[in-house]
Amino acid sequence: MKIAEIRIMRGPNYWSVIHPKIVVLKLDMANHAGVLTTDLPDFADRLEKMFPGMVEHRSTEGQEGGYLKRVREVGVPLSNVVEHVALELQTLGGMESGFGRTYPAPQAGFEYVVFSYQEEKAGEYAAHAALRVVNALASNQEYDIQPDVHELHEIREDEHIGPSTYSIVSEAVSRGIPYIRLNKNSLIQLGYGVHQKRIQATMTCRTATFATEIAGDKSATKDMLREAGVPVPEGELVYSVDELKEAVKFLGFPVVTKPLDGNHGKGAGINLRSLSEAIAGFKMAQKYSDAVIVEQFIEGHDFRMLVINKKFVAAAKRTPAMVVGDGVSTIQQLIDKVNADPRRGIGHEKVLTRITVDKDTKGILEKKGFNLKTVIAEGEELFLKSTANLSTGGTATDVTDLVDPYNILMAERIAGTIGLDICGIDVVTSDIAIPLPEARGAVIEVNAAPGFRMHISPTEGLPRNVAEPVIDMLFPRGCPSRIPIIAVTGTNGKTTTSRLIAHMVKSKGYKVGFTTTDGIYIQDKMLEKGDTTGARSAEFVLRDPTVNFAVLECARGGMLRSGLGFEQCDVGIVTNVAEDHLGLRDIYTLEDMARVKAVVPRSVKKDGYSILNADDDLVYEMAKDVDSKVAFFSMDENNPRILKHVAKGGLAAVFENGFISIFKNTYKIRVDRVADIPLTFGGRARFNIENVLAATLAGYVSHFEISEIKTALRTFVPSPTKTPGRMNLFKFPAFEVLVDYAHNPAGMKGVGEFLANVDARKKVGIVAGVGDRRDEDLVQLGRMAAEMFDEVIIRHDKDLRGRTADEIDNLVISGIEQIDPDKPYKVVGGEMSAIAYALEHAERNSFITIFSEDITEAIKLIENFKVIQDRRVMLD
Repeated sequence: MKIAEIRIMRGPNYWSVIHPKIVVLKLDMANHAGVLTTDLPDFADRLEKMFPGMVEHRSTEGQEGGYLKRVREVGVPLSNVVEHVALELQTLGGMESGFGRTYPAPQAGFEYVVFSYQEEKAGEYAAHAALRVVNALASNQEYDIQPDVHELHEIREDEHIGPSTYSIVSEAVSRGIPYIRLNKNSLIQLGYGVHQKRIQATMTCRTATFATEIAGDKSATKDMLREAGVPVPEGELVYSVDELKEAVKFLGFPVVTKPLDGNHGKGAGINLRSLSEAIAGFKMAQKYSDAVIVEQFIEGHDFRMLVINKKFVAAAKRTPAMVVGDGVSTIQQLIDKVNADPRRGIGHEKVLTRITVDKDTKGILEKKGFNLKTVIAEGEELFLKSTANLSTGGTATDVTDLVDPYNILMAERIAGTIGLDICGIDVVTSDIAIPLPEARGAVIEVNAAPGFRMHISPTEGLPRNVAEPVIDMLFPRGCPSRIPIIAVTGTNGKTTTSRLIAHMVKSKGYKVGFTTTDGIYIQDKMLEKGDTTGARSAEFVLRDPTVNFAVLECARGGMLRSGLGFEQCDVGIVTNVAEDHLGLRDIYTLEDMARVKAVVPRSVKKDGYSILNADDDLVYEMAKDVDSKVAFFSMDENNPRILKHVAKGGLAAVFENGFISIFKNTYKIRVDRVADIPLTFGGRARFNIENVLAATLAGYVSHFEISEIKTALRTFVPSPTKTPGRMNLFKFPAFEVLVDYAHNPAGMKGVGEFLANVDARKKVGIVAGVGDRRDEDLVQLGRMAAEMFDEVIIRHDKDLRGRTADEIDNLVISGIEQIDPDKPYKVVGGEMSAIAYALEHAERNSFITIFSEDITEAIKLIENFKVIQDRRVMLD
């Protein structure tokens, strides 16, 4: 078996709308095609031995062990085993991902394997590793999965957002607030467009820089707190060993040393009881900061108090990593027993972190005269770290309900004094239930970006949803987080419809961002050129802080490559489904194509609208599988589907009696006369009437006034700048030229219907075949060209996509000759050469139609030629 293709989906997609983050593998099964697990001796036993946790995988039996039972007794294809192994490997790597499916590919001997992931790199790695594992199992070869598990752990630590950030994101998602990860670290955007807020770890866009700097300067923090009447340890700032010695004389032992601007306990020395220990602690602190704080060591327990948005929300007692002797086991054996706790994992993968033996641990043991082979007495507690951080193996006990009111007030005053919106306050005291001065405790440190793990997943006590007040602060109840999204898909008309809707939205006063096959536009300014109809382009718009309305064109390529760039939209439009790119990415039939396009309406919110073409059978059927409300459009006011839908109280837009009209219940709302809408070219461009109907409904369900919709329709004038490559008409003194992007039979048919109403002595067409189309598609192109034009000019795309120019030309010519053996045609190489030839040889009263690949250059060439022609007329 080998991987024929791998795709990473990042949003709702052809394979799953509910599970947006999935890996899609196309496997070449080779000699394992049709092989079941029961065909391979001892396969199930070896699989279970390698992955004992797979017993938890359920199957059609719906019970634990059901999957392994099927593997052992019924037999499953090896592609199915690849799916389950990929999921189990991720689980072992600390990233549980539970969705998976297998499907037969159109080609014999190939299978599709689909499975979910938490981190993209981990999903991709798991795909390759799973294939190696199953190939080894099928060949009865040994395979060590530990290197793969280790690598997945590493990927998780590098890529996965931390537990604090994750808790905030989860709380946001539970409220319907979308998020976008802005980098590989913990920089997250919550919400879209103008409503976005940002977090990084537990710092927010509201966190004041000056407050963070103050909290980072421990000396300045201590001075401010002391002036505010907060108990703090006595201490001094030192830069040398000599200064350290003088400070120790004044403070007395025990002392604490820590870097001036350290965090998370880095470089801190605790409970130092001799000059040599103090000097060692000083040198360790200087690795992080030249300036070192030396202060009194306060006896007591370590507590963390958390204040969010000026309110105390949680407190936890923190205990450093430790072991308790049993009189028999060595210290290393005791550590191993503690690490065997299933709640402990590597880094932040679980609620507790495994204890590692580092320099700090060895130093503590050395001070006590111990080593890892030492056996300590039964019941003796041995702390293995000098700080109580969970990231070094410490534990936490929730004490929120025990905190004395005095201490709560003190914590809130501290957060306000420093100016932090999210503030972690480290306190050492004998009892947090007693006011700090009475217990002779002190505030040790104030932290910006405090960790949440000790509160959301304490070792003991109640978990506290401390992410909730963060979201309450960023998005107060009633505060919007989303911007309206209108998504447009279909085989033809997507770009024109998207541009018309964007114009309508702009006319309403919104600051719109939209994507098309031409580029990404923010407030009518193109910021990125090219075919920008994929997930990345959608996210570009949704990340923009100036945009308050998004119109997103969604093409098949992007949806098949990586899915949508959003999980939900307010309005989803499907213009039509017709032959285009069939045979690419295993989309062979119109039904396949319809399933791709249906991703958009299936992603519409329940209270949103799917706007569907009732004249297209495949599009009409999509209404059965959507959760949203549905509105239809039709070119026939008597379409039975429309009449039935409206009779049930539905909404529709139709072309009736020369008007664009909205049918609602028993009412008919006439929007405007079609002949007065520039985009329809006086009603001759019937395919654009369909686009107008869809756009009109989009405006109506977005609560635009009829007068506003009408004004937008009348002011949207097609032109090379407004609608590049979409029915761009140029009038020369003696002839006319039309440039259009139509590149499939349905698009050409629409242009042909327009040409049927054009009065011209001779109609010339410039066409090009595309190398990655089927033979029958290229022949059909020739046939249609022969039917539409009096003369055909055949040009070549820059990229012939796997064929020679002669192969393409011969198939197109074959189609032309099938219609008319005597039809004049000429082969001219590149697009610009073909356009130049047509313009130079244009006859009076002729009409030249150019189906263009490079719209920008084609328009530039035509406009330059027109300038020359106009000058000649003036001179004559």
